[in-house]
Amino acid sequence: MTIHQTYQVTGMTCAACANRIEKRLRKVQGVQEVHVNLTTNKARVAFDPSQTNDQEIMTKIEQLGFSASLKQEETQGEKRALLWRFIFSAILTMPLLWAMAAHFSVTSFLWVPPLFLAPLFQFALTLPIQLFIGQSFYIGAWNALKNRSANMDVLVVLSTSTAFLYSHYLTFTTIGQANHGLTVYYESCAVIFTFLLLGKYLEAMAKDRTKHAIGQLHELQPALAHVVRGEEVCTVPVEQLAVGDIFLVKPGERVPTDGIVLEGHASVDQSMFTGESLPVEKWSGHSVIGATLNQSGWLKVKATKVGEDTALTQVIRTVEEAQLSKAPIQRVADEITDVFVPIIIAIAAVTFLAWYYVFAPQDLGGALEKAIAVLIIACPCALGLATPMSILVVSGRAAQMGILFKQGKYLEALQKIDTIVFDKTGTLSRGAHEVVGVNTRGWSEAAFWRLVAGAEMTSEHPLAATIVAHAKKQGLSIPTATSFSSLPGYGIEAIVEGHAVVVGSPKLLTRNNVDIGTVLDQLVRHGAEGKMVLLAAIDGRLAGYVVLSDQLKRDAKKAVAQLRKMGKDIIMITGDNPYTAKSVARQAGIEQVYAGVLPAQKAELILRLQEKGKKIAMVGDGVNDAPALTAASVGIALGTGADISKDSADVVIMHGEVKGVVHAIRLSQMAMKNIRQNLFWAFFYNAIAIPATMLGFLAPWLAGIAMAFSSLSVVLNSLRLRKGRMEK
Repeated sequence: MTIHQTYQVTGMTCAACANRIEKRLRKVQGVQEVHVNLTTNKARVAFDPSQTNDQEIMTKIEQLGFSASLKQEETQGEKRALLWRFIFSAILTMPLLWAMAAHFSVTSFLWVPPLFLAPLFQFALTLPIQLFIGQSFYIGAWNALKNRSANMDVLVVLSTSTAFLYSHYLTFTTIGQANHGLTVYYESCAVIFTFLLLGKYLEAMAKDRTKHAIGQLHELQPALAHVVRGEEVCTVPVEQLAVGDIFLVKPGERVPTDGIVLEGHASVDQSMFTGESLPVEKWSGHSVIGATLNQSGWLKVKATKVGEDTALTQVIRTVEEAQLSKAPIQRVADEITDVFVPIIIAIAAVTFLAWYYVFAPQDLGGALEKAIAVLIIACPCALGLATPMSILVVSGRAAQMGILFKQGKYLEALQKIDTIVFDKTGTLSRGAHEVVGVNTRGWSEAAFWRLVAGAEMTSEHPLAATIVAHAKKQGLSIPTATSFSSLPGYGIEAIVEGHAVVVGSPKLLTRNNVDIGTVLDQLVRHGAEGKMVLLAAIDGRLAGYVVLSDQLKRDAKKAVAQLRKMGKDIIMITGDNPYTAKSVARQAGIEQVYAGVLPAQKAELILRLQEKGKKIAMVGDGVNDAPALTAASVGIALGTGADISKDSADVVIMHGEVKGVVHAIRLSQMAMKNIRQNLFWAFFYNAIAIPATMLGFLAPWLAGIAMAFSSLSVVLNSLRLRKGRMEK
């Protein structure tokens, strides 16, 4: 037995912190999988409850110097505290910045109060920043060092403490002397902390925006439900609903929980949940999704799922798990981050020695300044944020479009796909036959439909329901059969208004001695077009036939064309007969077709194609598609299909439209492009900034600003994915 648990983790400051937690937890006996996300401040752990438990896991996290809890807390309080710390630090830093301006020739016209230049005054301003504002950095650095690792806090504390202590030494060894012209570095300490806090606050605000999509899904859940109790209707909290409860949904209200409609008719907006642009009509027998909006009409619904089992809860959980998971590309950043901080400390030491002994001999202050700037400029925050920020944004946007990526790795895998294999029935086609033609012999169409529909009324076959529904659409009154017998595989026989009615296959009519020779050519032609024909005989003579067809989904042809334009090979695979398969494939624009394929053979075909080097995405919706979905590199299930197909898939298209496959691939491409951009700029930033700082081109305070905004630039670049264009 394996339990998957999510913990709220506070105190992480950079990717090195997340990596340290992951490494420690992987050593715990019974822990099978760990994903720590710096962006969401959460850890997702899979473990065997017979070997470990929540308390032990949280204790291990806390031993590293972080806080862990099962409660998924809001970060608004932390963000507010961060803002106040920044404001307090900024107020104390402003006089130091003003004094610093006096050192630049371009600001020589600027008057600076003499007090601002006094080292003792600067010391008094910097002390609370160093001890109070910087307290969290010191705690983080101590915890990291205590556990024999290094993170961003270590770099910050090393640099600011060195600058502060050296300035403190100069201040108090020259006290009593005219030390107004003394070169001290208090402003570097203050500005570094202030801009780090500003960067963290802006980053926190940006992260909140990335969680907007999931927040909207949470907010959809209504608080109350109108439950039928005997003869009365009671308003109760949604949390009190139980499976089997019957509730009413009025116009303008949201459906409280998943259920099946017993009475009524309504137009329901499912767009926030499935991405469908148009409302869906619901009536008796239709299922409804909790939290969807009833735009018009009323519904009487029986609850089928409540609480943690509802579709909305499952969607939110799936998206959150995807956001917590890591794409394989993130391993690159993780591996670099593990060794990055010690390397930077070594580079800073080399910089100090080079300046002190070579470039500016015996200039201790200048050498320290260059080393401090190196420590600050090289923080690995941007590297750590590059991948999770993109996954966070794209997962949220995908959820709004009705697309669920179960893990971040499928976001990376999908954009590498070169071949897409489609199932036919229910995937490319609607999976429900429609009447597309009728041919009568000696009977008016109205009389023919009344008798045939009357015979089919008692049948439970899906085609019977199609026949009856078509007759009702024409406004016909349908008589009741006085006698009925079903002949599985052949058809039905019934007595309707005194007439003997036989409806079914050519074999059934031939067995009843009905001459069908006059329509054989039409039957062959319709069969070649992939259509189904039901013959009908009344009182022993051929009365006509009904032509049915499983229609192509309205967006299938366009979606296939878009996928081909993207350079994907398209294959259709189905258990249906070759005539029907080729007809649907021709309509959809697909040339490669495999017909009459059994479920196990579908999976075998997928594996054979992959052995040839193909990267396969299988798209299906039925029980018989589950093996192929599992076998493919990426399995994509249409959410209107069977539960087992959705469980077997890696990506779920909630609304069941084929265009969802196109959108999923484009989201994958956008995410990976964005991640590569983030990683490139993070590496490029360090490749340029570190040498420039070593050569003395950046003062420590400028390095602090540059470092803060390098992380922010990654966040802002990721946020662009929220509005990126999908159609091409």
